[in-house]
Amino acid sequence: MSVTEDRIAAARARVPHAFRPPAAVLLRRRALWAIFIGLIAWCLVDFDIFHIVLFDAQTGEFAPWQTFYAFDRRAEIWVFDPLLPIRRILTGFERFGTVAGFMFPPHVWTSWQDFQPVAIGLGETLAIAFLGTVLGAIFAFPLSFLGAKNINRLNWLRLSTRRGYDVIRAFETLILALIFIRAFGLGPLPGILAIAVSEIGTFAKLFSEAIENTSEKPVEGVRASGGSRLQQIRYAVGPQVNPVILSILLYNFESNVRSGTILGIVGAGGIGFLLSDRISAYRWDEAWSIIFLIIAMVYLIDWLSGMIRQRLIGGTELAK
Repeated sequence: MSVTEDRIAAARARVPHAFRPPAAVLLRRRALWAIFIGLIAWCLVDFDIFHIVLFDAQTGEFAPWQTFYAFDRRAEIWVFDPLLPIRRILTGFERFGTVAGFMFPPHVWTSWQDFQPVAIGLGETLAIAFLGTVLGAIFAFPLSFLGAKNINRLNWLRLSTRRGYDVIRAFETLILALIFIRAFGLGPLPGILAIAVSEIGTFAKLFSEAIENTSEKPVEGVRASGGSRLQQIRYAVGPQVNPVILSILLYNFESNVRSGTILGIVGAGGIGFLLSDRISAYRWDEAWSIIFLIIAMVYLIDWLSGMIRQRLIGGTELAK
């Protein structure tokens, strides 16, 4: 220990109360711990750690998960059963093992006529994710400048724009897909619109944060040379945020491919519709083959996006 650490330790031993945190800090810590423990307890109750056991007054026996009436009144007793979720989990794993057994050996398509619907579904999922990502980026890009503090000096407009981001991001993609399916019918169009609207809020927020984190020195250089406000954004802000925006777009495109699979399950087109159809028909071998193709497609997209980021963003960093 250094001399300073020795002195601090000695002072802490002589006057321990001087090194204690204030009462307000202790109160906040205890309140946070109480909230944390309360949330855990609520989750356990919601997970049926506590559950109602109904009592049959005629037989004198407990009858879980059944409704009995004694003198026109239902007798309910709260009991504590910590092993219930464990039994449910074990039962779930046992059923999952049974389902997994039906998946093997996986289905192999022997002709193009059999594989063609799957190939079309995969291509449709890619198209839904790509068009949704592009449309979301097109509408989000101008909105991101309105929400950036170093671009938009009007506080009321900037704050209103940011609250608009929050409102858009509050709607989950799946909920938007269900709404658009009701409006436009089944098919890929509701999926494209759901991803596009959802990504407008996400992209606008991320783009505006990237714009706010840019350096002011290039902006000052363009301004000193007589550049207009638009030229400052184009030649000073743009080159700084373009690599970040590209990285965000590539990552969200990969994420939207996975989301497109889920949207297909609810009827928004793509490979998810075929997957849902095979699962509903208990054709587990075909379902597993489709899942494997989805995994391979996501892996391929991740590999390609990594190469693009390395070439473009890496080249930009070397140029700097």
